[in-house]
Amino acid sequence: MAEHNELGKKGEKLAIEYLIKSGYTILTKNYFFQKAEVDIIAKKDNILAVIEVKTRSSTYFGNPEEFVDNKKIKLLVSAIDNFINENDLNVDVRFDIIAITKQQNSFEIKHLKDAFLFL
Repeated sequence: MAEHNELGKKGEKLAIEYLIKSGYTILTKNYFFQKAEVDIIAKKDNILAVIEVKTRSSTYFGNPEEFVDNKKIKLLVSAIDNFINENDLNVDVRFDIIAITKQQNSFEIKHLKDAFLFL
């Protein structure tokens, strides 16, 4: 498997561990709907957190969160609309980004809540 794919898988694993430690319940990961993939869908209190995980080996080309574009946002919104309807949920929805940057032998994790307001 390509090195960037391994890094992405490692990032998603770290994000899930971080979310669980922060009191979230993981409902599903890698949820697919049409052309969209949602990395993590989690719940905390009555908030459904839709989480896009971006992992980078450096910030040379920009911070990880800067790689979520408008097209991706529209796909995520469509996918979550479908997820809510098929599971008959009545929750508030928040779109987050977990940005992970490799720092030599460790990882820096940044959780941006309501991230799409800042893009």
